[in-house]
Amino acid sequence: MLDPSLLRNNLNLIAEKLLKKNYKLDINKISMMEEKRKILQIETEKLQNTRNTLSNIFKDRKSKDLKNQIVKLNNNLNHLKNELSVLKEKMHNFYMYLPNIPFDDVPEGNISLDNQEIKCWGQKRKYNFEIKDHVEIGKKFNELDWQSSAKISGSRFVVMKGQMALLHRALSQFMLDLHISKHGYQETYVPYLVRPQALYGTGQLPKFSNDLFHINLMDKNSYILIPTGEVPLTNLFFNQIIDEIHLPIMLVAHTPCFRSESSSYGRDVKGLIRLHQFDKVELVQIVQPEKSIEVLEQLTNHAETVLQLLDLPYRKILLCSGDMGFSSAKTYDLEVWFPSQKKYIEISSCSNMTDFQARRTKTRYRKKSNKKNIFVHTLNGSALAIGRTLAAILENYQKSDGRVEIPKILQKKYMKGLKFIN
Repeated sequence: MLDPSLLRNNLNLIAEKLLKKNYKLDINKISMMEEKRKILQIETEKLQNTRNTLSNIFKDRKSKDLKNQIVKLNNNLNHLKNELSVLKEKMHNFYMYLPNIPFDDVPEGNISLDNQEIKCWGQKRKYNFEIKDHVEIGKKFNELDWQSSAKISGSRFVVMKGQMALLHRALSQFMLDLHISKHGYQETYVPYLVRPQALYGTGQLPKFSNDLFHINLMDKNSYILIPTGEVPLTNLFFNQIIDEIHLPIMLVAHTPCFRSESSSYGRDVKGLIRLHQFDKVELVQIVQPEKSIEVLEQLTNHAETVLQLLDLPYRKILLCSGDMGFSSAKTYDLEVWFPSQKKYIEISSCSNMTDFQARRTKTRYRKKSNKKNIFVHTLNGSALAIGRTLAAILENYQKSDGRVEIPKILQKKYMKGLKFIN
């Protein structure tokens, strides 16, 4: 949620910044609501003062006339309070649909072509044979089973078997070990079912309800399957005040993610690229506001390290304003090379949410110097999406004899000495 004081004092500037995210702010509507709020607030305070004055007089000089005046004032006051409460709720609901404003260094644009390439890493392998995509490789080994998953759950699910399942598990363990031992994150196990409140906190609700899997129970308690580990990790600090000495907080979790992907029509849905259920290792950091710009670079570098150690060619992209997520002020995407498609495909998204999520979750920290409570900044990133990493390995490491080489860093510790999938 945006800082309400920005909307009161810098409305035109905020409207200009939101337009960069393809959101046209209704300035007149906000101005009218804010003006009405001010009037109701002033009237309410005046009536409260009058009521309090008369109540003090009534203590010393009781009279029926004075009592009737107080009763009438209370009725009017309750009516005003109710009107003000309804208006504030209306304003709150309106503000929940406003996206975060982009940083000034975010390139303007609306489509992926407007994104800015920051760097490319790694050498694209050359092949002297006809390469296969990861779907063909998985079918050949009979270890990516699309028929069985369709029989059980429908389209856009997968059953993994044998060495592919082992590689999938090895990747998650490797990523967790790296982020915990080398980068200093705390491993965290979180629920996969959350209350709607948690998704309002991170920004998926109310706008993106159709992209989520909702579970409605007979006892009327409703849950939602998490679309990303970011949701439970960020909400661990819902309505909390954290002592500054405990910052930064660095968390990592391996979770399944569930997405209906109703808004992905026409996008690449082949194989492991866009599933309803997939696994991901997620990084979340909670920091002081003045450190979040630097931390975004650090967190992105942590995700890049995974790709570098796996020796997978990738590029780092700074997303343009119109291609960024709802809650983000700045986002880097990491895109890994898929030789079968001769293009880079997103494998990680690392974002600085500033205080946008913290205002929704009411997460603050107590500043050591002056004991003031200030909203934290939250950052998150995939490090990495495991299914897409597996797919990238199958394609980049394929051999002319049909085998798939396993990245050296995984062979001994994570793949039981296995050097090839064959």
